[in-house]
Amino acid sequence: MNELAAEGARTLVNGLRSADWERVRDRFVEWFTLRGQDEWVHELQSLKGPLGPRTGSGKLEWRFRLTEGLADAWDVDGSDELASLIDEFDVPTPPEEPAPAPAPVVPGDHFDFKDITVNGPFVGVQHVQQTPAAATQPGSVDWPSAESMAPLAYGVRPTRRDKGLPQLPPYVERDADPAVKAAVESAASEGGLVVVQGDAYVGKSRTALAAMAEALPGVRVFAPARHENLRGLPALLRGLPGERCALWLDDLDGHIGADGLEPRLLAQLAAQGVPVIATMREDTYDKFRRSSRGRVLDLAHIVELPRDWSHGERKRAGEVGDPRLTEAARRCGAEGVAAYLAVGPMLWEEWQRARRADRHPRGYALVRAAVDLARCGLRGPLPQDLLVKVHEGYEGVADLERESVDDALAWAAEKRDGVLPMLRRSGASMWEASPYLVDTASRDETFPVVDRVVWSAAMDAALQDSAYDFEVVLAGAKEAFRAAATAGDGQAMFDLALLAQGALENEEAEAWFRRAAEAGLTEAAWHLGLLLVRRGDRREAEAFLETAAEAGNRRAATLLGKLLADRSEQWAKRGVADPALVSAILWLSGHVPGTSDRDVTEAKAGSSEREIAARHAWQSVTASHPLGQE
Repeated sequence: MNELAAEGARTLVNGLRSADWERVRDRFVEWFTLRGQDEWVHELQSLKGPLGPRTGSGKLEWRFRLTEGLADAWDVDGSDELASLIDEFDVPTPPEEPAPAPAPVVPGDHFDFKDITVNGPFVGVQHVQQTPAAATQPGSVDWPSAESMAPLAYGVRPTRRDKGLPQLPPYVERDADPAVKAAVESAASEGGLVVVQGDAYVGKSRTALAAMAEALPGVRVFAPARHENLRGLPALLRGLPGERCALWLDDLDGHIGADGLEPRLLAQLAAQGVPVIATMREDTYDKFRRSSRGRVLDLAHIVELPRDWSHGERKRAGEVGDPRLTEAARRCGAEGVAAYLAVGPMLWEEWQRARRADRHPRGYALVRAAVDLARCGLRGPLPQDLLVKVHEGYEGVADLERESVDDALAWAAEKRDGVLPMLRRSGASMWEASPYLVDTASRDETFPVVDRVVWSAAMDAALQDSAYDFEVVLAGAKEAFRAAATAGDGQAMFDLALLAQGALENEEAEAWFRRAAEAGLTEAAWHLGLLLVRRGDRREAEAFLETAAEAGNRRAATLLGKLLADRSEQWAKRGVADPALVSAILWLSGHVPGTSDRDVTEAKAGSSEREIAARHAWQSVTASHPLGQE
């Protein structure tokens, strides 16, 4: 491996000094990129011309670093490709050009016209140049103390902002805290490297910073940027006599290498009593342990931080008093409290952006269906058919046809940052919405309320499947409809009336039907009229039935006609005592006692003799009755 890497370094250096330097650079950039060697990708891409001559020590040092980088990448994969590059660009080593003589040092400001040709008048412009700070100084010595490091500035991820609450929830003691603190204290007294290791978003940075604040009070902490050159750090620290210092390397993989942390630098820092505290993802740790650059990890004190929070940790989170922690401790799954708090906001933002026509509108709608049904009280996995049915009814979500249901569900099921999906698959065709999305939608006043159609679908599902609690769904529906009705929503009033009627709560049903009818809902007028008729209040019912009938309700028109006919019969009987006269009046009005509407119609159409007889009866009765004389 080392021989192949050394040969690759020689080939690359020689190729970069040749006329074909640009193609050599680009091919090796591709090779390094595929193997995650970002440091060398950036360094090679920064070359804007062929590699110039280097002094002996500089060239050897650069080639040594390059050999190390190639060896690291080879460890991961790609020996065949590296050998192919060596064969492709194997050029002889060009002769060394003599290094230019150093320019004489002239004290103070001066004009330098060396090596220029003047062919006429010219204007000289003075550039005042300050001597740059020594390259060995990695940063300012105005570093924060361990207890004053702002977590968000040094690697901790933000969570959602709640009104009246600080940017971050209070720190919750982890079960691993004693081990981390003991490791930091040991490194402070003896020197060494402490690495808090774990999966992404498990709370590594917050835990390590909390341990530093407790174990290293008053200690100044240097936190370099990724890939910053650390070689000059020991010299800088020697210029700070009496100052206790520590080195903070969040995401250690961005600080390992020839110019970063390696065994020799770690030994120098240990000799100066400078502890190095770092974090590292588990997958990155495994990768570097297989590479030559990861040898410094052999010298580290590793403290693992698990993703899932123990019962004691969740209990402590719930007792802190911050609602974000209380919610996370109660609702997070195996992803843990830290991931729930950190990844959740990013999940929400991505979901909201997905509704655009050029992104994932069907995926957005399917997730919203799962979220809304969960808000209705259908907790747990939901049938895919139910999600598909509900998601098609959302207004304002266009271009659903851009992706199929399967593609949309696959998109929603992807784990963001390897941690949280929007929809979690449960079996072949069952899906559950992310608890974070459900909780945020329930809390966000700007998010649309659950539509009555979704509530209806939720109640139907809860009635048909005992896995859901119908009483919980029903109570939620009543609460939602009551809030809307209080705001003047006539449809919500009508829905409350139907729910009350279904529960045989007739008085409450009547009250809500009446309010909905007064709000202009003609369907409510029909139901109220029918309820009044059944109760015996026929005269009061007529006005509501007439309102519904005029709106086109045929059932209301039929019932109103019967009520009016019955009333006309009643008044006809009360007005005259002669049965023949009553029969004649009723016959002419189209109503015969004891017959149906159909009987009357048929009688009128097919019994002319009976009609003539009725008219004769009417004439004979009115001739002798006082009514006929008026």
